[in-house]
Parts: sequence; structure tokens; C-alpha cells
Amino acid sequence: MIRAFLGIDLPPAVRGALQVQQFLLPLPRKVEAENLHLTLVFLGDCPELALDAAHEGFGALREPRFSLSLQGLGLFGKDKPRLAWAGVAVSPELMRLQAKVETIARRAGCPIDARKFLPHVTLGRFQPPPPPDAMRLERAVAMGQGFRTDPWLVSALTLWRSHLTSKGSHYQVLTRYPLA
Repeated sequence: MIRAFLGIDLPPAVRGALQVQQFLLPLPRKVEAENLHLTLVFLGDCPELALDAAHEGFGALREPRFSLSLQGLGLFGKDKPRLAWAGVAVSPELMRLQAKVETIARRAGCPIDARKFLPHVTLGRFQPPPPPDAMRLERAVAMGQGFRTDPWLVSALTLWRSHLTSKGSHYQVLTRYPLA
């Protein structure tokens, strides 16, 4: 079994902009800069044969490159926030691509979650903070609603292996799939 996911790596300027947002938010635990990415499909603990089949499918994709940008900030967890994120500007190309790679992964036999795809870049994961800290975090996220990056050209998809450690996840690039 290999814990893996397919996503989009971020250019240095976008990572830098996200690090500024991480600094401005009172996050109990931040995602390391080198781990910032946009997940298209989390493959879970995938059997090697299924991952091989998914790899072949991803490699056969002939999708065009497209422009993407980030905008806005948010929290998952409603009254008990547990994850801070940067949003993705509306992109029909991204949604179409995500649907295709999810179908490929499902057909390959990877254990894909049934959750609806909500494109975002995770800035921090944490236990729900006490109410005063949660309020401070919610206020800071509201202040960051104007966050926006310049668009960049998405020219490849990346398959990462995820290693869980006591200090969080460590990601290892397995391969990249260039877009047409």
C-alpha cells in the first residue's frame, strides 16, 4: 500500500504569497512551505497495482495547460475550525481536469473519498482552538478575503507519496505528468 495523491505544484511566487498569509494568520500549526500544493485527488492507501494503473492513466492524459490563480482565505470546521486554506479562483479547466483524474483513479481501484472536490491550498491543520483563539483566527481570515495571486500557467501534474510522521506529513515526488 502506498499513501499518495495527485496535485498541482505551486510556483515560488505563489508559495511566497501563501507564506505571507500564513504569517498574518494566527495559525496554531502551519503547513511547511515545501508542502504547499493543490490536491486534485487523494488516492489514500492505494495498492501498488492500483497505483500503477492510475499512473498509466495519468500519463495518458492529453489535457492542455491552463492558467490558475488563488483568491480568498477560509476555514474548514465551522464553529470548531481545524484547517485554514487559500481558495482557488473559478476555473472550468481545473474542474474538468479534476473530474478526469478522479475517474482514472477510481477505475484503477484507488480508495477515493466520496467528498465533493473543493479546490484549495491548505495553509494549516490543527486541533480546534479555544473560543478566543478561534475568534481571532476567524477575524484574521475575514481580513484576508482580498488575498489574490497573479495567475500562473499549470504545465504539469505531480504524483506525491505521503509519509505520515509525528511532526506531520512529509511528501515525496513520485513523478510528474506534463500537460499538452
